[in-house]
Amino acid sequence: MEQASAVATLDIRGTVTGWSEGARRLTGHCAEDVVGRDARELLARDVPPEAVSELSATVLLRHRDGSTLSAPVRALPLLGAAGTPQGYAVTAGPPDDGTLLLTGETFRQASLSMSVHDTRQRYLRVNDTARRMLGLPRENVIGRRLSDVMEEIDADGEGFMRHLREVTETGRSVRYETYTPASSQLGEHAWTVEMWPVRDASDQVTAVAVAGFETTAQRRASQRLALLNEAAAGIGTTLDIVRTAEELIAFLVPRFADFASADLLEWVLGTEEPIAAPTAGIALRRVAHDAANEGSPRASVHLGQTDVYPPYSAPARALAQGRPVLSGPGDPDFDRWMRVRNEQAPHNRPYRERVRSALAVPLMARGTTLGVAVAVRVAPQEPYVDDDIVLAQELASRAAVCIDNARRFARERATALALQHSLLPRGLPGPAAVEVAHRYLPSASAAGIGGDWFDVIPLSGSRVALVVGDVVGHGIPSTATMGRLCTAVRTLADVDLPPDELLTHLDDLVTHLVAGDTGNEVAELGATCLYAVYDPVTRRLTAAGAGHPAPAVVLPDGTTRMFPMTAGPPLGVGGLPFEATELELPEGSVVALYTDGLIEDRDRDVDHATAELRHALTAPAASLEALCDTVLKAVLSEEPSDDVALLLARTRALGAHQIRTWDILPDPAHVAAVRRSATEQLTAWGLDETAFVMELVVSELVTNAIRYGDPPIQLRLIRDGALICEVSDGSSTSPHLRRAHAYDEGGRGLLLVAQLTERWGSRQTTTGKTIWAEQSLPAE
Repeated sequence: MEQASAVATLDIRGTVTGWSEGARRLTGHCAEDVVGRDARELLARDVPPEAVSELSATVLLRHRDGSTLSAPVRALPLLGAAGTPQGYAVTAGPPDDGTLLLTGETFRQASLSMSVHDTRQRYLRVNDTARRMLGLPRENVIGRRLSDVMEEIDADGEGFMRHLREVTETGRSVRYETYTPASSQLGEHAWTVEMWPVRDASDQVTAVAVAGFETTAQRRASQRLALLNEAAAGIGTTLDIVRTAEELIAFLVPRFADFASADLLEWVLGTEEPIAAPTAGIALRRVAHDAANEGSPRASVHLGQTDVYPPYSAPARALAQGRPVLSGPGDPDFDRWMRVRNEQAPHNRPYRERVRSALAVPLMARGTTLGVAVAVRVAPQEPYVDDDIVLAQELASRAAVCIDNARRFARERATALALQHSLLPRGLPGPAAVEVAHRYLPSASAAGIGGDWFDVIPLSGSRVALVVGDVVGHGIPSTATMGRLCTAVRTLADVDLPPDELLTHLDDLVTHLVAGDTGNEVAELGATCLYAVYDPVTRRLTAAGAGHPAPAVVLPDGTTRMFPMTAGPPLGVGGLPFEATELELPEGSVVALYTDGLIEDRDRDVDHATAELRHALTAPAASLEALCDTVLKAVLSEEPSDDVALLLARTRALGAHQIRTWDILPDPAHVAAVRRSATEQLTAWGLDETAFVMELVVSELVTNAIRYGDPPIQLRLIRDGALICEVSDGSSTSPHLRRAHAYDEGGRGLLLVAQLTERWGSRQTTTGKTIWAEQSLPAE
């Protein structure tokens, strides 16, 4: 402002009759707006009474933009011909203390966007920040409305005008937040806007002042933080590699990118260990991609397709350097890559010409590179900046950890399945005592493979052992423990122990495992087992359980019942007995053994599921295999949370024509007669080819029983899948195989039996022991 005084003339009534250029510069009012008006309208505050008499005072003037300013004013009377005052000449100089200059410069240089509007929403004054935001010179703004300044007023501009009218009409201040997208005329901006009324001396609203603080950076930071928080809960919801990649892309599009894709190295989708990255072109498999709208680039690579990225491409560079790579038009490598892409997919050329920026971020977790994610922005979006790179890197890091977790889970699951399948029986022997069918379904839950197992073990005397067990827990430790128990049961079964004694020995084994390895799965969660022995000669099933569900029995007439057994404690508890229960079954009965995963679930009632199992077992089925499928379909939920093992066994019985029994007198003289009787029985069975070997076996076993055993002595021949010879006596002393010296008179009998037969052994009975030997039947 110039230092020259402003001059105005007033008539005797105080009406302005003259207005100088200095007055215009001081107050912003031009002569045509002021002349003819009462001078008091230019005052923001009434003049003190003493000032009128002294014709000198410092007054508060009202500037045209609504602000006020303090200036020293002096009035000189203009005398008429009669010497009486006809008017006054008023001079006003600049503030003596520089307040006006300081106030004006503060307004102009403020970092906030500031403006003053009249009651008709026209600009009275704007500072430099507001002018730059509008992109127009000051003279093109003053006196005009926002709708006159902008070519097209958007929803944000309409809201600005609406709030100006609200402040004018209500006289109350307004504070609100606004955002203009990148596609708007002003570009992407976020503002916190405050409007307040400017009142005159009569408390009337004469103008509206506006101050706007740009919060674009804060808005972007808040959006990034919100996106990261959402990503923490929304990425990695499943242990599925492809699904995790799809969740990452869903977060990037459209909030962060107009197009995004995720490509993984080939080995990540398998169960192999990480391999070294190639030094030339990198082959990546597309697992997920998406585009924001029709105006965004389309994918050049189909889902599931493998594409080789040249070394100069952004994805290959990101993988090679292990850090994000930002590129765009003007980058020679980017332009070269786009030319190759345009040749591969010419239909995408119009979209790629609008690309503003491309960001390739490696997917790395635990020091291992898994793949790369690419995000692309097209016009009118702004190119990526450093903060965007940090955000993309954080999102990619979280997704990579989830993908690596899913990969490790898949590998561990495959390892546990392979281990479990190697331990489970592949081809059950199918003994003549029972017809068997089985199913094993691994858990589909994220916990991993469990420790369910089953087995069918042939025993002596055409008997068979049916076993089902469950190591509670999941993963490789559970599977390894299952393998230990499965091997232990087979070893104990070979000793031919009764079910309750076998579980007692198995319980001791688990107790030792717990004591020797506190980190063992059994120590933490426990194990259960059901061991049953079926004898086709007596048609009796003997079973004992260690914390395991009782089997279901379907009789030939179609009725079902649960096996009436006493539930023992789980394995590893120690100190508690196991009890065996014996039940005679008609031939053709079906025994169903299973693990708790078939009937137990957190959302199911066990009694109801057990009733469904019993009902499903009575369904008509062409075979046991078909019945297995029927039971699983009827009883099992769609996605079982635990492993399921099901073993069905249909009982058979040996007829009297397949068994011959002799009571033996404890006299060596009767051995020859017994031998002849056995030979005659073999001839009656049409087994003359086996008579010579079996005659020697019978002679040796009967002689040993007479010499070293106690009465009663019994010989039994069984013709089943093999020819079985059993000699029982009242002594509990088991025989031992030894090699006789050259001059020993005895000790060669059992060695001879072992060499002539397929297998032999002994088992303890309630009255003593039984020595048995099996010989293969001649081929028909």
